[in-house]
Amino acid sequence: QVQLVESGGGLVQAGGSLRLSCAASGSIFSISLMGWYRQAPGKQRNLVGHVTTGDSTKGDSAKYVDSVKGRFTISRDNANNTVYLQMNSLKPEDTAVYYCYAIITNWNRIRSNYWGQGTQVTVSS
Repeated sequence: QVQLVESGGGLVQAGGSLRLSCAASGSIFSISLMGWYRQAPGKQRNLVGHVTTGDSTKGDSAKYVDSVKGRFTISRDNANNTVYLQMNSLKPEDTAVYYCYAIITNWNRIRSNYWGQGTQVTVSS
């Protein structure tokens, strides 16, 4: 079994910063992608950004939605199967439950999507 465990959510004032982390564990053969989604009450779960796994000739590649570009940064510690979301200059509209997401191949060579449990981020004005 593969699990994603998130941490780092909380309450912060507008303009402040938070860092979320997500660690994958279990029978992991490889990870193709790790990233973050968020969902506000009554709204759809939307992509924040993700990092796709590179190779020997090209490093990992990160993409972000326009609303967080320049403020959020996703990084990966591939050796420890961990992804981080550094959130700076937070705005009230960033308030949501943030979910870690990964595409993982297990030791049975089965490729599946996995979700973290979610962590609440609340930004006060």
